[in-house]
Amino acid sequence: MSFAPFVGVNHHGQSIILGAGLISSEDTETFTWLFQTWLNCMDGDAPKAIITDQDRAMKNAIALVFPNSRHRFCLWHILKKLPEKLGSHGAYKTGLKSQLLNCVYDSHTTEEFERSWAVIIETYNLQENAWLQSLYVERMYWAPTNLKEFVDQFDNALRKKIENENAADFHSFNTAIPVISPSPLEKTFQNIYTCNKFREVQKEVMGMLSSLPTLHLKDGVIATYHVEDEVDIDDFIKEVTHTVYFNEVECDVKCSCALFEMRGI
Repeated sequence: MSFAPFVGVNHHGQSIILGAGLISSEDTETFTWLFQTWLNCMDGDAPKAIITDQDRAMKNAIALVFPNSRHRFCLWHILKKLPEKLGSHGAYKTGLKSQLLNCVYDSHTTEEFERSWAVIIETYNLQENAWLQSLYVERMYWAPTNLKEFVDQFDNALRKKIENENAADFHSFNTAIPVISPSPLEKTFQNIYTCNKFREVQKEVMGMLSSLPTLHLKDGVIATYHVEDEVDIDDFIKEVTHTVYFNEVECDVKCSCALFEMRGI
């Protein structure tokens, strides 16, 4: 029987087991039963988002049981298929792989992704590649995540996660991490966030000090800024430009990096 765990992330950024089930088959009917049973255990409170592999039956069941949840495919599962699907291509190691990864990870807008994808398909004559075609059709379902660590270390995970969470709770309740800036905003997060999450905030505070925002356009109450930033990727510093939209009336801010929507910070 297949073991189906439900994994989430707690307030320390740790992976935790929310529940699990044993299923005798992996068809739409079985997954529908599994999700409905789990939903009943959650008092009918469906997840805001759910990330899975590309299983068709699971996708169908999620649409039935969690119609309002944001369903995305695990990007790690997709990209680990690259050697199998494209490894035989003559240019796989001399440009194709790196260009495809850049397209996936470095595109900040839909238009940028579409242009980059089209260049790859044209440059490497991949118009007839069925796998890439299917990926492109379902591109709105891709989601960056990595569940490998959970899968590889599942043995005794529930006990260890409970111990780790309790230890992290104790540490947060009894430890105060000093602020690193005079910003009152940082002080606010120091008082309400756990230690692990507050360190993430501090990392962004430090990043703000090195970023350079400039006003690009003012249209009524909406101001558009360009923000020059430096991103550290595997000991390589990459310069990027983000676009930030600020609505003065609604106090609404959106950045092209979508970091807040993805990570909440």
